Amino acid sequence: MSKYLWLPVVCILLSIGRSYAQEKPSLDLEHIYNPAADAASDLKRAQQLAAATNRHVLIEVGGNWCIWCKRFYKMLHEDSTLLALADKNYVIYYLNYSKENKNLPVLKQLGYPQRFGFPVLLVLDAKGNRLHTQNTGLLESADTYDKKKVADMLKQWGPDALNPAYYNNQ
Repeated sequence: MSKYLWLPVVCILLSIGRSYAQEKPSLDLEHIYNPAADAASDLKRAQQLAAATNRHVLIEVGGNWCIWCKRFYKMLHEDSTLLALADKNYVIYYLNYSKENKNLPVLKQLGYPQRFGFPVLLVLDAKGNRLHTQNTGLLESADTYDKKKVADMLKQWGPDALNPAYYNNQ
């Protein structure tokens, strides 16, 4: 008799799980970057948040026109391990580079060397100092990105990696 009492409970739990999966928002890959954003002001806020939370700032320079930018965004946001690693170590900002707004004054202020394709990842400390410029072509694998390479890059440039104690615990 008790096994029949569990059947409605199991059915309810399955329907809750199914409705949650259906309600999961889809990624909006057409509006990752905002050409109208005040990038200088946004980056200042990102640095303040990074300082308050002991993280770095990870800037993905690209545009809504860029298929590789969309692939990187999608891969990062669909992989819970990578997203958790990124969120733990970085305040992420998507800096628009498009015909509508190239954000050249901001890129110049960041010391961005325009020698790579898009997207380009810039890692800043919480004070706005550029620590690293990542050519994402080196993170590619076939027609996507290599998750291990991305995870390694995120770890290598996170705030903990710059702390000597980090290496003593490895």
